[in-house]
Amino acid sequence: MKIEVVGLDADDTLWHSEDGFHDITERYLDLVGPYADGRDRADVMSNLAAVERMNLGHFGYGVKAFTLTMVEAAIDVTDGRIPTTALPAIVALGKELLARPVELLPGVAETVPRLAETHRLLLITKGDLLHQERKIEQCGLAHHFEELEIVTEKDPDTYARILHEHDVSPERFLMVGNSVKSDVLPVLAIGARAVHIPYEFLWAEEHAEHDGTVPELRSITQLPAWLDAVESD
Repeated sequence: MKIEVVGLDADDTLWHSEDGFHDITERYLDLVGPYADGRDRADVMSNLAAVERMNLGHFGYGVKAFTLTMVEAAIDVTDGRIPTTALPAIVALGKELLARPVELLPGVAETVPRLAETHRLLLITKGDLLHQERKIEQCGLAHHFEELEIVTEKDPDTYARILHEHDVSPERFLMVGNSVKSDVLPVLAIGARAVHIPYEFLWAEEHAEHDGTVPELRSITQLPAWLDAVESD
């Protein structure tokens, strides 16, 4: 059956994102480590990940949530020994990440317009509303999409709602993204199709396994040819 609508993830599918978090995390470890007596770098990282996981239900996703988590984790892992003068430096890391310019992944600028010529496109992303809106505005691609969906969570119910609102059956929908957990498994659960395009870095909370049957491409530039091949069968 012909694919009518293609959903595209944003962060780490259209533009770089997780590499920024990776860099900021390394600098956080440099900043906090000296105050975490008796705890090595791996311990400080493990503490940050644990606090972040605990906070997901409170703060959700995105840079602002991560900044709050870094402040809380720094206090926790140092048993309150980190000086208050160091906390503004942690907040500054978050502000730097928020101000980071959008950098499209290779081939995205050429491929998205090409896809828009043959399919209805939806951008489906999760994260902080204001930050995601800013990145979408800066990317220069928004006009190619029928709708821009910034959601709280990417789960089967969310995808089912989006498809219902856009009057498309699951059999005619394809989701493309870098996260098996967010862009593949919940889409398959509602009877739609997915393509996985891995990114160099993957946030630990997005890690999930699949059975290997989901198509995997090296780059979004391969997507138009893949669609042509699938729809010509």
